[in-house]
Amino acid sequence: FRWHCWHTRTTRPAAACDICAIYSATDVAEEKTGIRLGFAEQYTQFGSEQLNGRNQPNPFGEHLYSSNTQLFGGYQFNKWIGLQLNVPILVRSWRRVLEDGDIQESTRGGIGDIALIANLLAYDALWDNSIFRFTLLGGLKFPTGNADFLSEELAEQQADEEPASVKHGDEEHGDFQSGVHGHDLAFGSGSVDGIVGYTIYWSYYRFFMTAAMQYKATTEGSFDYQFANDLTWLGGPNYYLLLDHDYALSMGASLSGETKGLDTQKGQRLDDTGITALYVGPAFDFAWESKLSAEIAADLPVVQNNTAYQIVPDLRLRAALVWRF
Repeated sequence: FRWHCWHTRTTRPAAACDICAIYSATDVAEEKTGIRLGFAEQYTQFGSEQLNGRNQPNPFGEHLYSSNTQLFGGYQFNKWIGLQLNVPILVRSWRRVLEDGDIQESTRGGIGDIALIANLLAYDALWDNSIFRFTLLGGLKFPTGNADFLSEELAEQQADEEPASVKHGDEEHGDFQSGVHGHDLAFGSGSVDGIVGYTIYWSYYRFFMTAAMQYKATTEGSFDYQFANDLTWLGGPNYYLLLDHDYALSMGASLSGETKGLDTQKGQRLDDTGITALYVGPAFDFAWESKLSAEIAADLPVVQNNTAYQIVPDLRLRAALVWRF
């Protein structure tokens, strides 16, 4: 293939030079064989509370600040097949009103649920001024994170079944319903879940499009709790601002979102767990030779349709760094 790049460069200098440089940049993200190490950080700030998609007052300043740092290591066996292990390090800081009316403020950290993911390059095509790649992925998520906060959901179910005369509350807070639930704070699910998905890359001269989808099929975990199946997606249009055989810098619009149904516990559906959301924001990517790639992006919510009473994100910040040996 490298010979093809050199050959076309002698006949169509501008277009061919760009396409070879673009291919060099995608090498970092796709097919360079050997070991790869890195991290991906997602910081999410939850500060708005909604009831069935409508904003609600937040008189006690409930919030949840969540940091999810994914440490990962993998090996690309050849152009087509690779394997990667993800280890999430979670830190969560929150303020919420408890069932007895007390306000709880706390910060905790720990390991989340580890995932092992395989990737398969299913289709790869090159033209004079365009590249297309379609990659499949699949794997398992293992119950390594602490799921103790899920026990709170049992207590909430029992409280909901109590008559109004004995429900929790006090004169100051009344029967205020918290938007920060146990399932929001749990570091793990206690279940083995399946993960499938794909990524798409298509370029035309310096413009390119990316798209990625991941679907998580869950099983019942700790405290008879089962998170609903979850579909997430990410992608958008991009443009290479700087492009050379040794480096590439791109800027784009990031479109991301998720849709998730209702969790269950002991066979009962929990009405405060479903959401469909869409986020938009800027994204920047940098690649250096076939070794280093970096990404930074911001996500702002434009659609948030949730079920019952929940705290929802105001902002997400993402960053990633990958080094290939």
